[in-house]
Amino acid sequence: MDNEVSAGSATSTTLGHLALGLTLLAFGLGNTGVIDNVAASDAASLATWVGGVALFLVGLLEFRAGNGGTGTAFAGLGALWFTWGTGVGSGASAEAAGLFLLLFALLALTLTVGSSGSGMFGQGVYGLLCVSMLLLGIAAFADSDGLARAGGWVGAVAGLAAWYGATAALAHWPTFSGRRAAGRGVTATG
Repeated sequence: MDNEVSAGSATSTTLGHLALGLTLLAFGLGNTGVIDNVAASDAASLATWVGGVALFLVGLLEFRAGNGGTGTAFAGLGALWFTWGTGVGSGASAEAAGLFLLLFALLALTLTVGSSGSGMFGQGVYGLLCVSMLLLGIAAFADSDGLARAGGWVGAVAGLAAWYGATAALAHWPTFSGRRAAGRGVTATG
């Protein structure tokens, strides 16, 4: 690869937020039980390939571009989504699943604290992800459907926020702060 070519950009960051948003939305809705015959485990393929592999690769592009914070977020979340997606149905105990979700919450907490200057979409999405994983982890230990549903709803809201942030960046829509989202818009010519 030519070292003169930029690998990471606003476009790769937008792709990362889109991948995170769609994965979180599917995972969150699966945990809510709001759609008949749809469970969180049904999001395993999406989590493996979109939330896992694609997000991890975007993280590597961000590292290459010198964006250590975004690279850490996307690569770390990609690795965790891949692990979750490939581990679904492995017969792990509820306690093991709860521990994994609590570790996921720790990563989200780190990302929340580390993104303190990034505004509502960065810090808000990671903060909601942290709360969601914390609730889901506790629900796994306590065998609580109510906590699992609450964690699913928080995860779905985080997914919607990440999706909106990515879409706003592409479409130049306003963000909740009243400003237009940064990022390059998609044009008819590319």
